[in-house]
Amino acid sequence: MKLEELIKQIQPLDQSAMQAARDRQNMLTKPAGSLGRLEELSIQLAGMMANPFPSVERKAIIVMAADHGVALEGVSAYPPEVTMQMVLNFLRGGAAINVLARQAGARVIVVDVGVAADFDSAPGLVQRKVMPGTQNLATGPAMKRAEAEEALQVGVNIFNEEYARGLDIVATGDMGIGNTTPSAAIVSVMTGLPVAQVTGRGTGVDDAGLAHKIKIIEQALRVNQPDANDALDVLCKVGGLEIAGLAGVMIAAASRRVPVVVDGFISTAAAMIAVGMAPSVRDYLISAHQSVEIGHQAMLKHLKLKPVLDLDLRLGEGTGAALAFHLLEASTRILREMATFGEAGVSEKGDK
Repeated sequence: MKLEELIKQIQPLDQSAMQAARDRQNMLTKPAGSLGRLEELSIQLAGMMANPFPSVERKAIIVMAADHGVALEGVSAYPPEVTMQMVLNFLRGGAAINVLARQAGARVIVVDVGVAADFDSAPGLVQRKVMPGTQNLATGPAMKRAEAEEALQVGVNIFNEEYARGLDIVATGDMGIGNTTPSAAIVSVMTGLPVAQVTGRGTGVDDAGLAHKIKIIEQALRVNQPDANDALDVLCKVGGLEIAGLAGVMIAAASRRVPVVVDGFISTAAAMIAVGMAPSVRDYLISAHQSVEIGHQAMLKHLKLKPVLDLDLRLGEGTGAALAFHLLEASTRILREMATFGEAGVSEKGDK
């Protein structure tokens, strides 16, 4: 299905399911509101899924991998070939996301949407390469409109395939050397904040590297003049293929009432694009964590999202989202499995 048709299908949160979940939370054997954010999350999930007893047992983490032409400008502490090497590590099950996904009981889908290398056929790798990395956004648009739209559609298609396998909740992950540079460009454009205020060290560049990175992003914005009111224009000019793919995942998930757990800086850049294209997507997003990347806080404020965790993470891959899965599942289990005062024969507040 085309993106425009999916966007039209996105429904608001189901208020009746949310009220039913809220009422049940208030009947459970605890003081009302005493489980704080866990109660809020369970009610939010009920509204997303249109189910007063939501379940998030079937979990998937979709990791989009792609390279960036701007990496040639020396904006990362790591060389571009690390993207390919890390994809192979994902496939072997040896990366942080594999470890945390196993613990959370989530499947990991690794998608080559734009890695600047050719992979042999490998078990577990979904090959949907749009092109071998973006162009250098410091000297011109990162992508043509058709390329960005194709990458968005890859995300839609991947989500739909996973949904057909059985899926209650999806998380977003990324891999792409240099991808904090387009992400910082996106947040600067879409919030209007100065580049220096939203650009961090990414993989760990030093002070000189950070100053250079800021200069490159400022140059990209001068050269490309992205339109802050046109999310697709921003994506084409200063985005990335994996950012486009993840935005497609989010739009497709929202159209099917599947909650999206948004990981860190790069995933939230994708969320800004998705919400810019389809504001109703925002209702289906749960921010996994507050990244230490300085631009992330501005992103969350812009999207009006409250992160579940704050663990000083800055890895990406979907790692923060995998950790947040545990609390989200806890919230739904409390709602479904905890006894009410009536069921337990426990006196309520004020009972004589």
